Amino acid sequence: MLTVGVDLAAADKRTAMAAVEWLPGRAVVRDLALGVSDAQIVEASRHANKTGLDCPFGWPAPFVALVTAHQAGHIATSEGEGGPWRRRLAYRHTDEVVREQTGIIPLSVAADRIGHAAFRCAGLLSMLAADGQDVDRCGDGRIVEVYPAAALSCWGLAHRGYKGRRQQVQHADLVTALRAAAPWLELGTFEALARRSHDAFDAVIASLAARAAAIGKATTPDDEQRIAARSEGWIALPTSPLSGLVAAAEA
Repeated sequence: MLTVGVDLAAADKRTAMAAVEWLPGRAVVRDLALGVSDAQIVEASRHANKTGLDCPFGWPAPFVALVTAHQAGHIATSEGEGGPWRRRLAYRHTDEVVREQTGIIPLSVAADRIGHAAFRCAGLLSMLAADGQDVDRCGDGRIVEVYPAAALSCWGLAHRGYKGRRQQVQHADLVTALRAAAPWLELGTFEALARRSHDAFDAVIASLAARAAAIGKATTPDDEQRIAARSEGWIALPTSPLSGLVAAAEA
């Protein structure tokens, strides 16, 4: 099995991609790169069993409805609801599930700068579908939405403070922690890049999360949740320890 993980940014420069091959008892990082284009992602996904994209696959349905209604005229707000009303506009159903299960609040695709990356993701999903790849926003096809910070939390690893100017944790230390928790993961010559770039590190985690989704060890939407996930997207959270990812290859 081959999984691909993509830390998708608004521009190629900050986009990273990792390809991991799964063999009996071990997983080998076959490629890890920065400055990745949409065309490169589409090409890599052709050869992967599962591709995990770290970016929202859609917008909250209430937000889409509000924008559509606002285009036609004035909207009627839910008087007295205040914050809760706006929260439903800002966060997808899957974002709320992640918050409930991990305590992590994902960035709002409707109200945060991650919206710029989501614009790109919408075009990328279209390109993948046009290429003949099975794109299902619920994650049932070849492409699945992943969230590295939440995956790290599910695996008991540090998931905060390793990005930006106010770093509290060096992501190089996270690589060390990952190697200790998953000694079967072979980074090879790409370890230096994973230690140097948190984008590259996140791409590796995205590939591991894609593996969890591929072997049925990640959350999937139930029938009711699927109604929203079909348009908003669904974040696949790992449901097994890291060791469970390679144990399946040994079976």
